[in-house]
Amino acid sequence: MTVTDALEITTAGLLSLYEQMEVIRRTEKAAHDMFLAGLVKGTTHLAAGHEAVAVGASAALRPGDYVFATYRGHHHAIARGASPAECLAELMSRGTGICKAKGGSMHLTKASAGMLGSYAIVGAHLPMAAGAAWSAKLRGSGEVAVAFFGDGATNIGAFHEALNLAAVWSLPVLFVCENNLYMEYTPIGTVTAVPAPAADRAPAYGLTAATVDGNDVVAVAEAVAAAAARARSGGGPALIEALTYRHFGHSRTDPAKYRPASEVAEWMARDPLELARQRLAGLGVPAADVAAAADRAGSLVAAAVAEAKAAPPPDPGEAFTDVWADGGSAWRT
Repeated sequence: MTVTDALEITTAGLLSLYEQMEVIRRTEKAAHDMFLAGLVKGTTHLAAGHEAVAVGASAALRPGDYVFATYRGHHHAIARGASPAECLAELMSRGTGICKAKGGSMHLTKASAGMLGSYAIVGAHLPMAAGAAWSAKLRGSGEVAVAFFGDGATNIGAFHEALNLAAVWSLPVLFVCENNLYMEYTPIGTVTAVPAPAADRAPAYGLTAATVDGNDVVAVAEAVAAAAARARSGGGPALIEALTYRHFGHSRTDPAKYRPASEVAEWMARDPLELARQRLAGLGVPAADVAAAADRAGSLVAAAVAEAKAAPPPDPGEAFTDVWADGGSAWRT
């Protein structure tokens, strides 16, 4: 679902956003199950619990806007238009994968949908988003760039450099921090001097900052819509810190035993899908309609799993296609 800058999410629109979150949640569950079955090589960093951030933000963006994500980027890719089938095929190293088996879980990319990649180096994509925004500003094309990142990236130099440069050049870029309280295994609060690691620092660089409930898809959509409209009109960059929580550990090798049981229970009770269901019920949407949306999501993902499992291996002949350089220096001249 894509909306205009004057954001107004109708009841039908909210149901659509809920269904999209269900698709992402079920795709993540499929990735988890296939990893345990040995069908996904390497590791995965699941985003179950973060769905409202990606879906809400995407609802407020235009199709041509640029999105940059972290290695925990399955939800961003699907929210921007990637199909569960091509994402799961990529995780399984199949030829039909979104990157033709060249990227895997941590590098989902779909340039045609404005999804300009997931990046495994923490914070590295924030300056890249600033660069994309600079391009849009020079061309006067009207796009905004959005960089999603975790709370741990706020202690990386690239975070501070990107915010400073974006403010100096008044770039149309949004920095969206998905604060899930943990930088890998370490609580962000134990190594950061301010309570809000992103939003409390942004004003020092001249950025407008806001903190939102990252489990409320409507709250995220409204915040991103306002920031995007301001950026498009020449108002410069902004930062949004979305408070959320991952349902799994940092990666599939992490049981997350370091998290207090009471904390986990508190956040699980605020599951973004459950919050959306409660909001839909409050708007008078019949429970049968909500269940039907969940069923459609389940059927879509079940078909995607079957398609990915049946997909062929990658063609070795494509190993050197879609690469940027041959290692030489000719591109410098």
